[in-house]
Amino acid sequence: MGGRVTVTGTKITAAPRHGTGQDAEGASAAFDASDVTDVLDVSGHWLVPGFVDLHNHGGGGASFSGSAEDVLKAVRTHRSHGTTTLVASTVTDDMDVLVRQAGLLSELAEQGDLAGIHFEGPFISPCRKGAHSEALLRDPDPAEVRKLVDAARGHARMVTLATELPGGLDSVRLLAEHGVIAAVGHTDATYEQTVQAIEAGATVATHLFNAMPPLGHRAPGPIAALLQDERVTVELINDGTHLHPAALELAFRHAGPGRVAFITDAMDAAGIGDGRYLLGPLAVEVSEGVARLVEGGSIAGSTLTLDRAFQRAVTIDRLPVEDVVAALSANPARLLGLADRVGSLEPGKDADLVLLDDAFEVRGVMRKGVWVVAPDLA
Repeated sequence: MGGRVTVTGTKITAAPRHGTGQDAEGASAAFDASDVTDVLDVSGHWLVPGFVDLHNHGGGGASFSGSAEDVLKAVRTHRSHGTTTLVASTVTDDMDVLVRQAGLLSELAEQGDLAGIHFEGPFISPCRKGAHSEALLRDPDPAEVRKLVDAARGHARMVTLATELPGGLDSVRLLAEHGVIAAVGHTDATYEQTVQAIEAGATVATHLFNAMPPLGHRAPGPIAALLQDERVTVELINDGTHLHPAALELAFRHAGPGRVAFITDAMDAAGIGDGRYLLGPLAVEVSEGVARLVEGGSIAGSTLTLDRAFQRAVTIDRLPVEDVVAALSANPARLLGLADRVGSLEPGKDADLVLLDDAFEVRGVMRKGVWVVAPDLA
């Protein structure tokens, strides 16, 4: 479908009515600044909203557990791949370290570089710890959960919990009361325990299928409960490693396109390549794009960027483009309470745009009216 998107300053001022992304056959985009209008003919390309990543640990060789310079390096890496709104995820560490990191990340959120903070750990199950240090895990004591939330100075967006642990349900209630997303993940919960967590206020499944009991016909576990409940948004890592295509299809069909959020769960190697890295205090080996702990071999996050998740979803998984755009933009924006600003191409929203060619490769990225990747229509 054709159409025209107009950007004035930092905002979209005109757009087609569907607003969620379009095949820009016969389309154009106008960018106005200082009384000068630049009209870009993007025929044969896709113009879609900037991507929103709920769950991301780093990229470009840098981690969100590092210095401010490291954090900004990782942010720039993901922006170059179309992620214009990003929540920084921490990994399990000593509580004092997490409190200090929350202070640093909150400063960058106040500057507008981040959309908030996601605490993944330390309140997770040792049975499903994945790439988290077991020695640093602890039960989700509501007082300690509150300590992290307070350290984030209003920028805590999500906390992943094993809600079956002592204090888990009370912590979910605490988070809900403070407007912070309680996410069920790295959990060994039963189906019944997961239902209890949802009733207490949990609304997200942290990387569904991963770091939780598998779906069973007598013991359906958390997966069935999380897929069944319409109040729950399910995160999916669509990198071809974390999920079999049939599992992805199951989640999309059962939850529906309005309840799926594609995430990266990226670590330092995203956008860089193979080698040795650290994820928190743990050593990681990345080989052929797959990150695994040096000790034990557990998958340790991903090297994914959201443009690759988009491309795979459309070209390999054969999902409708509009559903993929929703999973990358509108759904996570709504979950974060940012749907009035980002997540779709609508007048009044931030001018966050991604230009893709017919092979779904990134050909341009705009954030708040500024090209961070200059358009290439060759």
